[in-house]
Amino acid sequence: MITIDFAKRQDMTLTDFLYSSIKTQILDGVLKENEKLPSKRALALHLGVSVITVQNAYSQLIDEGFIFSVEKKGFFVSDIADRLKNGRVLHKTGARPAKPKPDNFFADFTSNAAVAGKFPFTLWSRTMRQILASENERLLKRTDVFGTIELRRAICRHLKEFRNMNIDESQVIIGAGTESLYSMLVLFLGRDKIFAVENPGYHKAAEIFRLNGTKCVPVKIDSSGIIVDALQKAGASVVHVSPSHHFPTGIIMNFKRRTELLQWAALEESRYIIEDDYDSEFRFTGRPLPTLQSIDQNDRVIYINTFSKTLSPSFRISYMVLPQKLVQQFAGKLGFYSCQVSSFEQFTLAKFIEDGSYEKHINRMKNYYRSLRNNLITALENSELAKICSIHEENSGLHFLLSLKAGFDAHKIQQKWKDLGINIQLLSDYYEPTEEAGAQGESFVVNYSGINRGRVSEIVQRMSSAIQAGKM
Repeated sequence: MITIDFAKRQDMTLTDFLYSSIKTQILDGVLKENEKLPSKRALALHLGVSVITVQNAYSQLIDEGFIFSVEKKGFFVSDIADRLKNGRVLHKTGARPAKPKPDNFFADFTSNAAVAGKFPFTLWSRTMRQILASENERLLKRTDVFGTIELRRAICRHLKEFRNMNIDESQVIIGAGTESLYSMLVLFLGRDKIFAVENPGYHKAAEIFRLNGTKCVPVKIDSSGIIVDALQKAGASVVHVSPSHHFPTGIIMNFKRRTELLQWAALEESRYIIEDDYDSEFRFTGRPLPTLQSIDQNDRVIYINTFSKTLSPSFRISYMVLPQKLVQQFAGKLGFYSCQVSSFEQFTLAKFIEDGSYEKHINRMKNYYRSLRNNLITALENSELAKICSIHEENSGLHFLLSLKAGFDAHKIQQKWKDLGINIQLLSDYYEPTEEAGAQGESFVVNYSGINRGRVSEIVQRMSSAIQAGKM
């Protein structure tokens, strides 16, 4: 089994370091010509990383000719001497590989990209000019770890109106993306605690928890959400969940399961729930279920959300809402930090929310994404794909599942779609590498927020043309 020392990766991503390490072992002769490599899931389980990390590293190695795959047999080391002779080795040992640009795909269903033409550039630039004219001195001052009071107040009002959350601005902490907030929570709650994550789920959260030195355990979900009995058996004291629209399955946690989860947290003083409310703004029918935070009677929920989906992924402003009883503890332990988001961006966003521009923007985006989703689903239902796939979605969020019927090989179809310029991932890629991870059926995760609406018909035609390639 391949052994990798991730302690030496420095600032490299897990994928880049894994790719570089395997390539080095091939070039140094540690891995021999035609030697069989571990499966993606086996290597992920062995190294304690996600399957997607291994998949991306293997894909890069295949693209550069270091390894090759044989259908139904696995991955093997190429004849590297021949590759060197023919000039197919593209990078020096240890160099970071050039990643394929998303723009190279005709449609990228793995991207969280926003629609560039829908960003309110005119309104945003006008608000920026107003802030520069009125807040010029305050822009130069240090902002404490909590963030500006103006943005925190604006967030409180927004959450009261749209999520029925009654909170005080002292509970709100501004961060540069959810990743920084997760890392901060580990520092605050303690590395000695066991963190649990949904399986399948948002693998980046699990990787961040582990990289910050905690033990992180995957817990199975069912059609109602995370299984509380399994969570109890896992021995965790902190759990990360996305109850409003689970990624990647799209499951909405029902009220009974929410109550059970809150009861689990209330049983011990050290237990907390991290509620990730990502994507909750884009519910297309009916009213969303209440947040865990809004029905929590025991101060056990830490609420997290971001503006990256409603505005842009490059817009790195996220926030968390602490239970009232933790506010002073947080200030005492991490109060020496400064806020990682510039005061200029915070003042601008606060005004953008307060004058109603943000609400108008969300409403416009909901209408756009509703139309895009309906067009895509209609096109899929009227295509040849309807004969071999079924759609599972909850009228909420910006992704849904496309489940494959028996008798077709999802990996073959995935590769054929990639050859046709359609990038997409399998649901199985989002499972943590556990012994139970292979039991689920094959589904594709259709993250449609970044696709071009004018290309929907052509996208579905290309996808339909790959059916024959997937027959078993």
